[in-house]
Amino acid sequence: MTLSINNMAMPLVRDMIDRQDELGVAVMEQENGATCIDCGVHVPGGYRAGSLFVETCLAGLAETAITPGRVGSVPVPFLHISVNHPALACLGSQKAGWVLKVGGYSAMASGPARALALKPKATYRTIGYRDRSKIGIIALEADTLPGEEVTGYIAGECGIDPRNLYVLVAPTRSLVGSIQISARVITATLHKLEEKGYDVLRIRHAAGRSPIAPVKRTGIDAMGATNDCNIYYGSVSLVAEGYDPVFATLPSETSPDYGRPFARVLEGAGYDFLKVDSLLAFSPAEVTINDSGSGEVYHFGRLNTDVLLESFGID
Repeated sequence: MTLSINNMAMPLVRDMIDRQDELGVAVMEQENGATCIDCGVHVPGGYRAGSLFVETCLAGLAETAITPGRVGSVPVPFLHISVNHPALACLGSQKAGWVLKVGGYSAMASGPARALALKPKATYRTIGYRDRSKIGIIALEADTLPGEEVTGYIAGECGIDPRNLYVLVAPTRSLVGSIQISARVITATLHKLEEKGYDVLRIRHAAGRSPIAPVKRTGIDAMGATNDCNIYYGSVSLVAEGYDPVFATLPSETSPDYGRPFARVLEGAGYDFLKVDSLLAFSPAEVTINDSGSGEVYHFGRLNTDVLLESFGID
């Protein structure tokens, strides 16, 4: 494939830089030349900033829209996504597949620069892709901005000059953080398929929607509410080349940990992620599969209003 996902994402990054005041983000150039875009650490961000963050993470291969909707009788904003080249956009770019630890700094890293560093290599072997752009764009889920030691390390792993590195940062407990986790609803589904050994290149088209969680005070509360949006109310539609029984295992209700807000599941496990079903957070509430060969349509899973409203703190 000749597409360069870093090059395709760059116009979105330039848009954020040019419109930083309007979008509620802040742009800083470090001494090593790396550009850091704060989308929620020291700034408010906003809905459009969140959409651009998401579209950047998906390498310009997706379109998003934020619309009003309801969870039960409660008005809630929803994020809608349609994706081209789903395996490349979702697994090759948006997946938070790089656990970044440099000195005392840690973050979950996603975005097209992963394809330069091959994080993780197994994913890029699966989808048969590597980008060789001189530009790298990475998105960090973190509560603090990275220093030069961190950006220098990222640039080194990507094989690029730090002056060509662009780093987007949003905490989970921010509006942009809420939007970008809801935007993972399709990626989570493809990741689950990847983990189960399904050939993700057979997924030809993908669309989805998920509520946007309210901004929470603590990281744990935010992690719970944002993941619950996808687990209990996220909807995914896939066009696949042929039916596979694995599709029936995709909804979150197939997990033994289903039925409680994610924050409570974590609490019950003593905040030990190894004791939680690892695929619960990588499951949408419902999936519709259109087999493009036979024309058949299959639906699995259901929306769960009660658990999501409990997670939001709404009686």
